[in-house]
Amino acid sequence: MDWNDYDAALFDLDGVLTPTADVHMLAWEQLFSGFLEQRGIEQPYVEADYFDHIDGKPRYEGVRSFLTSRGIELAEGEPTDPSSADTVCGLGNRKNDAFSAVLREQGVTAYPGSVALLDHLAARGVQVAVVSSSRNAPAVLTAAGLRDRFEVVVDGNVAADRGLAGKPSPETFAFAAEQLGSAKDRAVVLEDALSGVAAGRAGGFGLVVGVDRGVGADRLTSAGADVVVDDLAELVAP
Repeated sequence: MDWNDYDAALFDLDGVLTPTADVHMLAWEQLFSGFLEQRGIEQPYVEADYFDHIDGKPRYEGVRSFLTSRGIELAEGEPTDPSSADTVCGLGNRKNDAFSAVLREQGVTAYPGSVALLDHLAARGVQVAVVSSSRNAPAVLTAAGLRDRFEVVVDGNVAADRGLAGKPSPETFAFAAEQLGSAKDRAVVLEDALSGVAAGRAGGFGLVVGVDRGVGADRLTSAGADVVVDDLAELVAP
């Protein structure tokens, strides 16, 4: 790709800039393995459930999607529900507690290749934004030492405040491009989740880059990625 063709880069966070997708995966596994065992449901939670039903989606939507896959119906509840509540919101809050605990205990380090690309784009004057479904994005960026690189962060909190639909809707990416003053066809979407890639494709952005952290290059391409890389250092021009 030629970065001269683009003015802005819109980065997903978990799994693209930082390996916190692994932390999310662990937190979801802890949540649903315990929940299914408690209910005596024999179909266990497996890694594929994360990629098929949860990855890239807002937290409560991820809960709904997984429960639907198991034919489980729960009351929606309220975002203020305690994490002990067996509601959609309660389970989502329980997952967030687990994620926050692991983040505090282990910290997070940005992918070196992603930092190399950020340095490359800064030198070229390409504007950057983070577009994440997570409400923890500011904390993760701070922990990874990346917060001062992004003036625009569109996370789950911003989406809720602005009434923006989460991925696979392109609304959060479109809002980020607008905040940067970039036309969509001059903006690049960089995503590791199928729902995020689909959002980039649906939004008509200039280029959609799939970052293969485990979901598979074929699936990312099928979801709408124009280019698939294993590491963002591959996008640093020589």
